[in-house]
Amino acid sequence: MLITIGAMIGAGKTSLAELVAEHFNSEVFYESVDDNPILPLFYTASEEEIQAKRYPFLLQLWFLNTRFKSIKEALVHDNNVLDRSIYEDWYFAKVNKELGRISELEFSLYESLLDNMMEELKGLPKKAPDLMIYLSGSFETIIERIKKRGREYELDEGLVSYYYELWKGYDNWIEQHYDASEVLVINIDEIDYVNNEEDKKKVLSMIEEKLNEIRNR
Repeated sequence: MLITIGAMIGAGKTSLAELVAEHFNSEVFYESVDDNPILPLFYTASEEEIQAKRYPFLLQLWFLNTRFKSIKEALVHDNNVLDRSIYEDWYFAKVNKELGRISELEFSLYESLLDNMMEELKGLPKKAPDLMIYLSGSFETIIERIKKRGREYELDEGLVSYYYELWKGYDNWIEQHYDASEVLVINIDEIDYVNNEEDKKKVLSMIEEKLNEIRNR
């Protein structure tokens, strides 16, 4: 079993990944955040610094490299949970290109690297995740959760427009473009698996039911 958790920044991926891993006695492959030297620079730089130092492009390369390493390990050893995966990485790069933070040339290079990496994954015994759990919610909920987790570099008011650009197309990307596995959508406006025991049980039941459905096909 390989499950990947997909969601907007701040939606609660890591909390769910840990809940699922504990339930299924599996390992979590975490998104590279706390050890990421570029992320604070990306969030705190001025537009001038972003254009001069190309932080968005460097950040995408960092994430692409670390996510490739994680999914290779996760696909080799069964029974794992990925706290975001290489499949979503392209969406973040695309949004930054549309915002003018990544150039056409940089995006072309990025896509070429990603294509090569995806070809490598085809050579592994297990080719893709069994299930993507996608956390969907209102923009208000996302902003509230970003504020609650309190990473200082994420809280600048100037970042709200960036979060909105990511948020507004995320559901569409999942529905129209993600095809590596089955998807289970959890509405975080209605379900609070962090603070509510009943919701926690409900989410785990939903996941078990979906996995059984996939196995029995």
